[in-house]
Amino acid sequence: MRWKGCPRTNQHRVWILFACAIALSGCHAIPIAGKVDANANVAANFQGTVDVRLPTATDPGPMIPVVVRRAAAGCEASRIVIVDVDGLLLNQNLTGIYSVGENPVSAFREKLEMAAGDPHVRGVVLRVHSPGGGVTASDILAEELRRFRQTTGKPVVACLMDLATGGAYYLAVGCDRVFALPTSITGGVGALINHANLEDAMAQLNLRVEPVKAGELVDMGSVAAPLSEEARGLFQDMANGFRDRFASRVAQYRPTMTVEDHRLIADGRIVAAPRALALHMVDQLGYVDDAITEAERLASAPGSEVVFFERAGHPTRSIYSIVPNVPLQSELIPFSYPGLERSKLPTFLYLWQPDPTITKLSGR
Repeated sequence: MRWKGCPRTNQHRVWILFACAIALSGCHAIPIAGKVDANANVAANFQGTVDVRLPTATDPGPMIPVVVRRAAAGCEASRIVIVDVDGLLLNQNLTGIYSVGENPVSAFREKLEMAAGDPHVRGVVLRVHSPGGGVTASDILAEELRRFRQTTGKPVVACLMDLATGGAYYLAVGCDRVFALPTSITGGVGALINHANLEDAMAQLNLRVEPVKAGELVDMGSVAAPLSEEARGLFQDMANGFRDRFASRVAQYRPTMTVEDHRLIADGRIVAAPRALALHMVDQLGYVDDAITEAERLASAPGSEVVFFERAGHPTRSIYSIVPNVPLQSELIPFSYPGLERSKLPTFLYLWQPDPTITKLSGR
């Protein structure tokens, strides 16, 4: 094998080899043979295997309070904690090179437990920036929030950022008050299941799936064939049930919404913040600072210290800080084909999903 058309510097070639090694990181030894021109006059021949020893992420330890706003004079004993809910909401670890494998569901519970156990924490601001996520993950987050409010009595104010749709709105409505940035997008009261029909794509690759099964519908939803009418009907019944659960939760926690309000959003549409305010889906338009002030008012703790609970070493210095937790290899090799990411699919979703590959793009 001779590689042509590659960058002419050794540094670039090393990076290409490194990227290939990452792509094959599941292997401990990669068989390789070939010839690479080191420069115009020298050629290097190699054959055999390359051992891949990828560094693993170390445990950064428990979360610690990180101050992003000092308390006013005389208010050192009170805190408002910002709990960030960012990215796709899936109950799974984000594993990979230099990734601590943070699970957004697990991290959310850990933060609420810290807020419950810290006597200085008087209130919580739930800062939400997410298109939604899995039905089950969203429901777990909502239940954790309910238990926190019930057991502690501490007020929780949601602040919807750029995007808070589907499961993110499902979570946010469970707060005492819901603020939205004037430019936020919210809504998406509905449910879906990601089904990709790869029958034609597989035919082009001369691939055939020949399952041996006991139970006619045991493989319903297979990407190797279109949905049968019976399977489609069963999936539709489940999606309707999850949608009804979502709508019931909104009705429970948003008593100011009218019958007409519910009718207008029953199709799962998303809306801009001013429209959401008119439909009584949110309580007020404002910014994170306004949500903090409201949490202080509800907790009778003006001028409180504002903190995040984060892992040691995370760069959290303002109320808008977001800690990325996306594995390095997903940045180097971003390819994703709808229906092929089987670790993420199929699953029912409370999600605004304009991109069929979105279930790969998870981050916190």
